[in-house]
Amino acid sequence: MGERRGLGHFLTGLRLALSNPVTRRILGSSVREASCRIPDEDVEADKKPIVYYALASFAGRTISDCPLQARFISGLIKSLLRVSLWIIRGDTDEARKALRDPAVRRGITLVLEGIARYGITVPQKLPAPFLVVWNFTNMCNLRCMHCYQRASKPTPDELTLEEKLGLVDQLDKAGVAAVALSGGEPTIHPHFIRVVRALSSRGIYVSVATNGWAFADKKRLEEAVKAGLRYVEVSLDSSRPEVHDKFRGVRGTWERAVKALRNAVELGVTAGIAVTITRINVDEVDEILDLAEEIGVKRVVFFNFIPVGRGKDNAWLDLEPEEREKLLQKLYMEHKRRGLEIYSTSPIYSRVALQLSRGETVSPTHFYIGENKIVKALAEYVGGCGAGRIYAAVQPNGDVTPCVFMPIVVGNVREKEFREIWETTPLFNKLRDRSNLWGPCRVCSYRNVCGGCRARGYAYFNDPLAPDPGCILARKYWHRIVGKQREEITYSKPRASPTLAA
Repeated sequence: MGERRGLGHFLTGLRLALSNPVTRRILGSSVREASCRIPDEDVEADKKPIVYYALASFAGRTISDCPLQARFISGLIKSLLRVSLWIIRGDTDEARKALRDPAVRRGITLVLEGIARYGITVPQKLPAPFLVVWNFTNMCNLRCMHCYQRASKPTPDELTLEEKLGLVDQLDKAGVAAVALSGGEPTIHPHFIRVVRALSSRGIYVSVATNGWAFADKKRLEEAVKAGLRYVEVSLDSSRPEVHDKFRGVRGTWERAVKALRNAVELGVTAGIAVTITRINVDEVDEILDLAEEIGVKRVVFFNFIPVGRGKDNAWLDLEPEEREKLLQKLYMEHKRRGLEIYSTSPIYSRVALQLSRGETVSPTHFYIGENKIVKALAEYVGGCGAGRIYAAVQPNGDVTPCVFMPIVVGNVREKEFREIWETTPLFNKLRDRSNLWGPCRVCSYRNVCGGCRARGYAYFNDPLAPDPGCILARKYWHRIVGKQREEITYSKPRASPTLAA
């Protein structure tokens, strides 16, 4: 059944079913908004596209108080869903099970709205991002060497609680499927629980990126989970306490991070380890994965180091292209060997996985890697760097940027609705068309499953459409330009600096 299951099959079937004018016309009608109710779900009622209610009905949810036209269109969409599953011999029960989750329905609704509005594009254009990373506050209790925010104290222009709840409303109306609260350190902010509850009440998938300090107290983690938190990602940059603590700037941080992870495992909360990979810990992959297995965590995400914020002052931490290639190959082999989900936020990982597997394994995003042929068929539509395309960031004061690592302000939610910013920003529209890239990223045969990290292009070339100098296929840019630039911005850091534990 493995090859028949999963949303990848479902989405591929929909894409095939929507390839003719008649079904496209039905889809166009289904993205109109309607006011219906789903009585058996604890989700605040609001206007949503008709297709969202059709997906809920297909999943077995009771839909009530729908206008007659909406009920008719919903019936047509349900028939289309059945045809889609039949086309690719999909598992109906598996699809229905997945669609019981409001966040999954929100994500599929975005895809269908994107097809209705823009047609089938490569990459697929969407009317709103799947994921928004919300830098909830600049407040932080650590002083990390690589911090993209230079986090320390709250900024004087941080959104008020009322404005934060207003932003929740904007993201809900835009159709955003998931929100990751980051910072600074969101879990120590007095508004954290209130906003988690508000997001969750709209059916939005809520996760948090945390240093783990607060969640070392199991009661605080339990409170957040009860409020609707569904995924906890704890930063852990070394298997050795002394290395992690020095990198993070505060003693005892490693111990509390590990305790937070153990608490999540004990409570049955989905959890992952976030590792910022640098010259300090690049040789610790085995030990970090061993620690994850010992704790019981099933997911480990290796983050690109990007020289922005405080990280710009420590640019010597970055890997050479050859080092990164070797690392990504190592991660792929460990993924095959261990019973762990091992991901990288580097889009280059997609190319590496395809090459090492001879085209059998794909990593279209940093949330999936596997040999599912249907997902592989979708990779060019959803794959690669998602900045400004399937993902965006909101800063503590409401500024919107393409990515938390790309501090290019394109609007502010105090002045303009989030969805309008998403739809009308020229930079976002450029990022959605990879023919706008230059250098090797533009002509690369892996462009549509990778496309390079746009934040790295911006960090090193002051251009978000520039090549990713971390890729071996762009190594000439690293050695000609970035290598020289790197020497200039290391501020005479001694080469001995990577021995941080010393």
